[in-house]
Amino acid sequence: MLEVKQLVSVEIEDNKIIDEWTFKNALTRELTHCYHDYPARMIPQIAAKILDLFGQDAKLLFDPYSGTGTSLVEGTLRGINVVGTDLNPLARLIAKAKVSLPDLELVDREIAKLSKQVASYKDKSIATQLVIDGISRLDFWFKESVIEKLFFLREFIDCIEDEYVQLFFQVAFSETVRESSNTRNEEFKLYRYSKEKLDKFDPQVFVIMMQKLKRNRSGLEKYLEIIYKLENRPTASIYSFNTVGNIPKDYISPNEVDIVITSPPYGDSHTTVAYGQYSRLSAAWLGLEDPEKVDKKLMGGFSSKNFSKLTSEALNFAIEQISKKDSKRALEVLAFYLDLQASISNIATIIKPKGYACYVVGNRKVKGVVLPTDIAIKDFFENWGFSYINTFIRTIPNKRMPSKNSPTNETGVSDSTMTKEYIVVMQRVS
Repeated sequence: MLEVKQLVSVEIEDNKIIDEWTFKNALTRELTHCYHDYPARMIPQIAAKILDLFGQDAKLLFDPYSGTGTSLVEGTLRGINVVGTDLNPLARLIAKAKVSLPDLELVDREIAKLSKQVASYKDKSIATQLVIDGISRLDFWFKESVIEKLFFLREFIDCIEDEYVQLFFQVAFSETVRESSNTRNEEFKLYRYSKEKLDKFDPQVFVIMMQKLKRNRSGLEKYLEIIYKLENRPTASIYSFNTVGNIPKDYISPNEVDIVITSPPYGDSHTTVAYGQYSRLSAAWLGLEDPEKVDKKLMGGFSSKNFSKLTSEALNFAIEQISKKDSKRALEVLAFYLDLQASISNIATIIKPKGYACYVVGNRKVKGVVLPTDIAIKDFFENWGFSYINTFIRTIPNKRMPSKNSPTNETGVSDSTMTKEYIVVMQRVS
């Protein structure tokens, strides 16, 4: 087993091309990429570079963990039809907005109408009577004046008749909900501000909303300019199916996809990124499914009961090392990779011969053991008849996560978090 670990290390070193993929100081919020913050977003420069290298003749792009649609936007900008799927309802809403084509005149008309109504708005002092399904303690997460203004905005948005314009406003509203809530916005998990902070906290709800609309409108205009110049306008479809189970043939047929570009979760949602918690308040205000319930359906949502082997010796070795320290935690890690392996087994069948699978992943640590996810991706696809093209490595210049964490949850014990991402490129042989 030690030999496997050494071979893996040498292989990665031989394929190191870091500087070309770091994109330090790059503008990552251009066009409709400016819409809405979201945890662990893949920056558009990565998807763009992958497409320029491996997707020049692509007709259909698929992203099985599409999040808020970074790869989908980059695909449409190149005239490529795109399909994405994600279990998080807020992520799907944002992704749909990013690739939709609302009429700018209608957008401007509704912005002007809202601005006029905001100017004449008066508080009604009825916040205690208002209820949002999915938020049991509304006054815990929002101040009374904020609740009333958010209700006003939601009622305005509900009256917008054009579905694409309404979608455009919903994305801005979602960010407004989050930024005007009593949550610590610098974190993705739901933590309420301290009493001292809340005493001084006075969010200007309407100002936030109008700023988001203005920023997003500028990004949308630039996006539309590019799309309308394309000879063939691309299509975009976003679904909620889980590739761990199957890929519906009604949506994507076998051997249909030219290129997969995706960044799957780095681990189960319980111990990595809290997508559900981040989305919960906005989703409730928008009447969407509770994202925290969806989290249980994500990869690794349920722990394995027994140990079993994966089709990756390097990964099996790492999980064995974790099991020596904590067998329960090892089973949780195994559950995630069993789901990832199952997902790849389904994705492999929809890619055309000579088509590409491009995965952007991070190698997280559990109990001090590095999990070689990049090598596992390679091994999983090779098991399905894919050939290995390359692994490009990038340093992550900016991360919204601590540079240190506690791998054992013991006071005073810390370890470094991920500082690199790996872009694994595979090609289907036949």
